[in-house]
Amino acid sequence: MSEEHHRKTDRLARALGWGSLGLGVIQLTAPNAVARLSGVDDSPWARITVPLVGVRELSHAAVLLGSRRPAPWAWTRVAGDALDLTVLGCSVANRTGWRRRRAAAVTAAVVGITAVDLYTAVCGSRRTGRRVTLRAAITVNRPREDVYWYWHDLENLPRFMAHLESVRATGDGRSHWKVKGPAGRSVEWDAVIIDDRPGELIAWHSVEGSAVGNSGSVRFTDAPGGRGTEVWVDLNYDPPVGMAGVAFAKLFGEDPEQQVRDDLRRFKQVMETGEVVRSEGSPEGIRAIRQVMQRPAQPVM
Repeated sequence: MSEEHHRKTDRLARALGWGSLGLGVIQLTAPNAVARLSGVDDSPWARITVPLVGVRELSHAAVLLGSRRPAPWAWTRVAGDALDLTVLGCSVANRTGWRRRRAAAVTAAVVGITAVDLYTAVCGSRRTGRRVTLRAAITVNRPREDVYWYWHDLENLPRFMAHLESVRATGDGRSHWKVKGPAGRSVEWDAVIIDDRPGELIAWHSVEGSAVGNSGSVRFTDAPGGRGTEVWVDLNYDPPVGMAGVAFAKLFGEDPEQQVRDDLRRFKQVMETGEVVRSEGSPEGIRAIRQVMQRPAQPVM
């Protein structure tokens, strides 16, 4: 698909976000009117269900209107549509007269909206050719040569990269990578170092035919005032399940850019203290989703 088509899809997704905002406000401020219009005002559950759906619509609006690339987030609306159609189908089957006709009309409208949501979500998910670019930097209070050589030994990387299961050097600048992927699955590929300047730069890219196309570089420079080493990371990769995979990763707190920043913080800890400092607020692991729950480590009393 062309870039112009992607932009149109994103504009459509934002329009859906504004629609969700309007629906959410109406369902929260006038739930009885919505229940009557839908033909379910005879159900005591409508008083609870309609406001809850309103809250869900507002969450859709927040995601679609707040995202730089909103189209993949339309899958959240598709999931909500499926739930709505299930409830409305039961409503049509269990009612007669004018209530049944209203419920059927609303069901037909939701079917049409679902088609638009599905179209937007599918178009947004076809961006498999669009690479994700991540950049981050950190200052490490260690000499540049020490920092470079630690990173150069690629088998050290899983010590501070939370989603990296293993890296195995296979010779001639090549290595085999294994990463925790979506839905608990592992993703593996081979990479080769394409530029290696001791104390300055390590650059690589995945070999042709890899499951995950990626490339990147790590630059090492002296920090101002003799404060150690500045580490600059640039990563580019194709998400294994497309841009939708990135969107749903963010939905569950696994924001790739945040992961890189967290990984660099752990790298700083390893270089300066010899280990990753665990907070008592996160005793179960180092997954990025748990980092949000951490509290600053306290000195031992």
